[in-house]
Amino acid sequence: MQKMVVTQRPCPARRVPSGEPVSIPEGQFITINQSLGGNYTVTWQGNMLRIDGTDAEAIGQQPEVLDFKDLGTGDISEEQVWQALDTIYDPEIPISLVSLGLVYKVRLDQDSKTVLIDMTLTAPGCGMGPVLVGDVKYRVAKVPNVDSVKVDLVFDPPWSREMMSEEAQLEAGLFF
Repeated sequence: MQKMVVTQRPCPARRVPSGEPVSIPEGQFITINQSLGGNYTVTWQGNMLRIDGTDAEAIGQQPEVLDFKDLGTGDISEEQVWQALDTIYDPEIPISLVSLGLVYKVRLDQDSKTVLIDMTLTAPGCGMGPVLVGDVKYRVAKVPNVDSVKVDLVFDPPWSREMMSEEAQLEAGLFF
């Protein structure tokens, strides 16, 4: 699906696989290599980058809209955090991290406006781990009243396909 486009505005991105933040200036030619799970894998100046689907209009694509209403209490909504997490997809298969069972725990510190997340990867050596952590931080930070997101990658218990929802197992062809 390679497609050459020009950035319409400065566009935040993350380097693959390190997850390091990068800003692509307006008016730059980039190549869209893949669109999966609402995000875009692109090449710019010889670097592979990931652009969040919520910033897709910066590359002339239809943006994914995350619309979280501030409940007016000043508190972070755990339900909205889980909704944000459910919009993040594994970069190799179009199944959400929540459905894959990769998110183990969400804790809210309302005093510091921090979301603390324990999550894992499908394999400890997954090279996309830093990119997924970046996706989680970026999307969860869009929830009202969140000032910071801290993600702890844990590998105990190790992930297994039994942690996937039945729907995810069906979608992946793993449910017998």
